[in-house]
Amino acid sequence: MATTAAFTLPKGAAPKIKALFDYWQSIHPAARPGGSGDEASLPGRQHLDPIDIPELLPNIWMIDVTHEAPVYDAAGANAPGTNAPGTNALADNVLGGIGPSRDTLRFRFRLVGTEIVKFTGRDATGCWLDEIYPDYLNTEAFRAHCAVAESGQPGYRKSGVLSNPGRNFVEAERLYLPLAEDGRHVDIVLVMTVYKGDPPRR
Repeated sequence: MATTAAFTLPKGAAPKIKALFDYWQSIHPAARPGGSGDEASLPGRQHLDPIDIPELLPNIWMIDVTHEAPVYDAAGANAPGTNAPGTNALADNVLGGIGPSRDTLRFRFRLVGTEIVKFTGRDATGCWLDEIYPDYLNTEAFRAHCAVAESGQPGYRKSGVLSNPGRNFVEAERLYLPLAEDGRHVDIVLVMTVYKGDPPRR
């Protein structure tokens, strides 16, 4: 498992993004009092205490990482690489060819913060991402989730939102942080989303 030395946040990252990254680094096993000093070991959900970051919780969501292949419909809809040439190559480049195939990775919402619910219009806790978002397996979001799950490295991106297609464009800034109960194999991706603008009217 790689260390975080290769990852740096952009200088203009939102304050909440920076705050969560700093907190994640502070609960790193090597950074904790009496820690093992193993820079390659990742923090797990057991190291995260919501009481420490109450002001960040509304913008936080978590997704469980499973190795269960998504179910496609009879026409193959939602299958990776079905909607545009080059999608597979891009995903392969992001993943760097390490770990299981992205076709065996599946993600489920474990927790969804109140600010996320406000902007998306629903609490998707417990739902599979590939079941509630059309064409999720062909999106930049899926590739970002895979990259973090497989590399154990944080990720960052700034783009439009995936949820609620067809509404007015809303830009979002996201930080993806790996969590691993055993310190090695990522089982949760901790995400911070900061929206630019107001939630849509309903």
